[in-house]
Amino acid sequence: MGNMIELKSADGTVVPAYEARPAGTPQGAVVVIQEIFGVNSHIRSVADGYAAEGYVAIAPAMFHRVKPGVELGYSEADMGEGFGYKTAVEALPAPGAMPDIQAAIDHAAKASGGKVGIVGYCWGGLLTWRSACTLQGLSAAVPYYGGGVTSEAEIARQTKVPVLAHFAEEDKWIPLDTVEAFKKAHPEVQVFTYAAHHGFNCDQRGAWHEPSAKLARERTLAFFAQHLS
Repeated sequence: MGNMIELKSADGTVVPAYEARPAGTPQGAVVVIQEIFGVNSHIRSVADGYAAEGYVAIAPAMFHRVKPGVELGYSEADMGEGFGYKTAVEALPAPGAMPDIQAAIDHAAKASGGKVGIVGYCWGGLLTWRSACTLQGLSAAVPYYGGGVTSEAEIARQTKVPVLAHFAEEDKWIPLDTVEAFKKAHPEVQVFTYAAHHGFNCDQRGAWHEPSAKLARERTLAFFAQHLS
């Protein structure tokens, strides 16, 4: 359904992105932020799924500044490699790779002629939360099990747009007590938890939990329909 395009970031860096467009007139746009595995077949299928719902979907390559062309699977080795790239991106001098997301938002707004939402998974969930708090041009944000979102530093941020957050109750990376702390600090955020593990949305991972993924997607689509229409 989609194809690779190029985005130009604020500092002139050219960043690849996967773009999927709907069959008819777009009803808005959704920026899709990858896990630590790159813009792989799963993330492209997620973008395709939002395009099928009527949105222009853009998935920028968030590792591009440290390693172009990353597309990993889900083995232990892949996880270690991806974590290394994520660590390298997080270590970039501020503002790091955040302008690449801003470039995706700006492109999505022009391409769709409508409002822009953002959704991200795992590390992408963290970047989605940061985007909701720091970037311009968004109307809604949906982080899925964002690693680090429930840390004190991230909880201290204030969102500029409506946020719907999904967490997994059996997530060994994000303890439920920290999710409760996040909820308490951000009563304006809709928070849902699921009887599943970290990564439950990805049907290419062992952690995939179809009932949770289906319910979270239904809630996300309803949230975007409310705020992007």
